[in-house]
Amino acid sequence: MAQSSELDGVAAWGVGLVETLGGPGAGLAIAVENLFPPLPSEVILPLTGFAAARGVITLFEAIAWTTAGSVVGALALYALGATLGRARLYRIWARMPLVKTSDLVRTEAWFARHGTKAVFFGRMIPIFRSLISVPAGVERLRLHTFVLLTAAGSLLWNSTLVLAGYWLGEQWTVVEAYVSVFSRAVLWAVAAAVLVFVVVRLRNRRPPAA
Repeated sequence: MAQSSELDGVAAWGVGLVETLGGPGAGLAIAVENLFPPLPSEVILPLTGFAAARGVITLFEAIAWTTAGSVVGALALYALGATLGRARLYRIWARMPLVKTSDLVRTEAWFARHGTKAVFFGRMIPIFRSLISVPAGVERLRLHTFVLLTAAGSLLWNSTLVLAGYWLGEQWTVVEAYVSVFSRAVLWAVAAAVLVFVVVRLRNRRPPAA
């Protein structure tokens, strides 16, 4: 695929896996993307669809392998959360600056109410598709429920980008451009929320004026 020469870093590595190993390579790249979000799924998934359009793999294989890779990567992070456990999480949280135990209590309560929806829809949001698996493991969300929700959300997201690459053919990079805009918007929103949180906490920690 000529486009691989225009990419570098982790993107070129992921593209190389698809070119060399076909469907299993795409699955491996997406599994790693879950563990290391800087590997862009908006490159790997459309390119896998393009590979299917060229007959390197079938469209079914492209979607099946990438969805399997998403589930495997998510299970690794779920296992990390389960191994970490609630008690250890609280100990780590207590040592972190600017946060309170009450924040974690509220987060747990929110996850108890909305955890299943968060796991499903989180598969379609950059960064969160990785992060959401950890609290799911900490809270010991039923494994079969976690796998089903992760597979369903991943199937929807992966199919959309793979099919876009399949239909666009040589113009598969158009998908990357649009999804990258969405990804940056999400990251900026998260960064803004974190900044507001830190500013509010720092102001609240100031001693009252004499």
